Amino acid sequence: MQPTLGCPVSEPSAEPLKTVVLNDEHVKQGGRMVPFSGYSLPVQYPTGIIAEHKWTREHAGLFDVSHMGPSLLMLSKKSGDAQRDHETIAALVERLVTGDIAGLKSGQMLDTLLLNDEGGTRDDLMIERPDDPAWSGSLYIIVNAGTKGDDWALIESATAGVATLHRADDGGLIALQGPEAVAVADGIIPGVARLGFMTGGSFDWAGTSLIVTRSGYTGEDGLEILVEAKLASKLWNDLLADARVKPIGLGARDSLRLEAGLPLYGHDLDDTVSPIEAGLNFAVSKRRREAGDFPGAARILSELRGQLTRIRVGLFVDGAPARENTTIFDQHGTGVGRVTSGGFSPSLNRAIALGFVTPGHEAPGTKLQVEVRGRLQAAEVTTLPFVPHRYVRKASA
Repeated sequence: MQPTLGCPVSEPSAEPLKTVVLNDEHVKQGGRMVPFSGYSLPVQYPTGIIAEHKWTREHAGLFDVSHMGPSLLMLSKKSGDAQRDHETIAALVERLVTGDIAGLKSGQMLDTLLLNDEGGTRDDLMIERPDDPAWSGSLYIIVNAGTKGDDWALIESATAGVATLHRADDGGLIALQGPEAVAVADGIIPGVARLGFMTGGSFDWAGTSLIVTRSGYTGEDGLEILVEAKLASKLWNDLLADARVKPIGLGARDSLRLEAGLPLYGHDLDDTVSPIEAGLNFAVSKRRREAGDFPGAARILSELRGQLTRIRVGLFVDGAPARENTTIFDQHGTGVGRVTSGGFSPSLNRAIALGFVTPGHEAPGTKLQVEVRGRLQAAEVTTLPFVPHRYVRKASA
């Protein structure tokens, strides 16, 4: 592993590591397996993290994200009216999150946040309203690996007696990301190119039905595909058979999301950080703000009015990368914040970081300093993302 990239790897645990259904494929391809969120996962393949990062930006990178928490929340009894059933299940989930779930159209997906009563972030998650009429009254929900047990327990408690949660983390969840990703996938799973960013659907492939969303965690265009366990290796290898595709590990996944300015739960987000502090204002929908009907609303609404004590920023760092928990100083040497994620940007060929600073130090161009290996290095606040997103919001005609 190339340490300059700073991929977060889990601390050793007495618990035995779980394996994903594609474990053998990673080993065959020379993946270097490391512990992450209780699983053994590939941090890189023989070509190395920088080559994998650049390949994804230029072509199509194939990621195994089967450790994540895909699930389906389904009404126990349906009324037969699809819209009414959606409103019923949305109302249950909206007790826990900041997004306008009721306003989702068929096939539409959104990023939202699961909050505690103090307005801190329990998790960031994705929720889709399936477009298949057979799945009316259901929500497709993907939570983070490290929090999925707690998340699912909370959702089950909030929906008990009305809806049932079906875990889907025993199969494969595969992400194909990069400018050539959708063209590759459409040749194997016909029709996926019709999807626009943050939409999804069910697609027939190899005698089964796949759940596919046009989404991802790299800032690039791409897809995430849920496939049953017995066909996961076939899909993985069918995609890899295309010369435009290479397997990508956790190291490049982290450097790609960092360049895209996307927060990593447990680092840039935790149960003390609010959506507004994290710069995720978009995740608190207009209707929910007006209603103030989500956990921690009093705190979050006051922060929206400007009553903040810290703000997430992006930093260009001169010299070596500043790592998590590095102190951020102003020009006079006074501590004003801390780094939450930092590493080397292969696309920009320089060190970058995410962190929190006190108000008055968040404007782009603000000169700051970070402490690295006992000495101060110059840093400057910049706009996020570091590398522009290239999402395709509407499918090509």
